[in-house]
Amino acid sequence: MSTVIRPEFEYVDRSTDAIRYLEHGWPHEWCRWHSHPEYELHLMATTHGQAFIGDYIGGYQAGDLFLTGPNLAHHWSTFEAAYPEPVEVRDVLIQFSQDSIDLLTKAFPEFGELEPMWQLARSGIKFEGFDPGFAHSHMQRIRNTRGAERISAFIRFLVRINEHAEKRGLSVLHGRPEDNAKHARIAKLVEHIAQNYSENISLGEAADKVGMSYATFAHSFRKTTGHTFVEFVNRIRVGQACSKLYTTDDPISSICYDVGFQNLANFNRQFMKMKRQTPSAYREHARTRLLRDRKAAHD
Repeated sequence: MSTVIRPEFEYVDRSTDAIRYLEHGWPHEWCRWHSHPEYELHLMATTHGQAFIGDYIGGYQAGDLFLTGPNLAHHWSTFEAAYPEPVEVRDVLIQFSQDSIDLLTKAFPEFGELEPMWQLARSGIKFEGFDPGFAHSHMQRIRNTRGAERISAFIRFLVRINEHAEKRGLSVLHGRPEDNAKHARIAKLVEHIAQNYSENISLGEAADKVGMSYATFAHSFRKTTGHTFVEFVNRIRVGQACSKLYTTDDPISSICYDVGFQNLANFNRQFMKMKRQTPSAYREHARTRLLRDRKAAHD
């Protein structure tokens, strides 16, 4: 029996629509680490938390738009403490296949202009530098149409984000096909870490949770996520610290311990390694950017 831990595989029924529009509340059965052969254009309608795409770990907030490529594992973990009640619509998304893209490109060669975006999507994309209302309105248009009108609205959305939004590649890992067996262990573990990041989580305890030996788990976890277990936990903690740095006035020393680091020196070292700046510099830059964006939104 294989001991490699994998994201759960989601089967997508494409027998009825080439372009599949979905809305998910939270909690939801597919709000966990999983993969599927389709591309997914994913808009976070509400909440905030952390995004897991391939080996990428970073914060998300309402209005963020992502594109994941075929078989690229992904998950958006909402901060439970901030949302004690169920959320009716957390995300809206569109799934479509490589076959659909190939057929469109064959019929309309101009559609080939989007090929660089499809290539980058294999590592995951976060779109930046656009008005979230723009994405919401296009998603609503796709939701409210069917047949040829839906395809037309879908193409219009793709062309506009390709032309007007900045595209940031996220993951070093690319999606790769998995077998159809459901491996729920990694999904449960990722969610456990995301919700309990401030606890002292050892590699041995994590291995016990998924029923593996210490050595097998360490090897499998790194092969699957692109990070060692310690790196993975540290990335989540630094991500949480970033949120606290610009949304609270808490002292940096307090934030360090709140997110699970045991000493300030290690916190500063890990933060500098991942963000290329000190926590205090990050706080200043993040708040300056936030104030600028708010001013621009009201001008």
